Amino acid sequence: MNDFLPGNRLTAGQLSERVHMALDLLRAGYATLEYEIAEERVSALGRLGRRLEAALAALAACPRTTTSDRNIWDSLVEQAGYALWLFVVQREACGLNKIDHVIKVYRVPDEVVARMGPLARPSGHPAKTKGAEAALPPMF
Repeated sequence: MNDFLPGNRLTAGQLSERVHMALDLLRAGYATLEYEIAEERVSALGRLGRRLEAALAALAACPRTTTSDRNIWDSLVEQAGYALWLFVVQREACGLNKIDHVIKVYRVPDEVVARMGPLARPSGHPAKTKGAEAALPPMF
């Protein structure tokens, strides 16, 4: 029997019960979505933390002995600064705002902190404006 056909009237109690059931379904769906978003935030935070660790390890493994190594060193500092920036931004998205804690725990050199931010674009290549994926190098 279809209660929504003309002539079939719902009582106030039946209508109220159906509205409550619909709201319960919406709340359950919203709670599930919130949980999945939180899960992804934490997962991304872990990936970016590992990326920062790898960048800092590569920097620590690079000797600073000759001027030819200076270009490699600068590149590694730039990569570590980018990894630090990504990690800090993701931490802030998770509600964690103390950058001093990150710098202390990960033992981030001052040189990396000074270079924290997006990677510089090569000056000879103008940026394409196709979309966000064209604006920055891949994150993972």
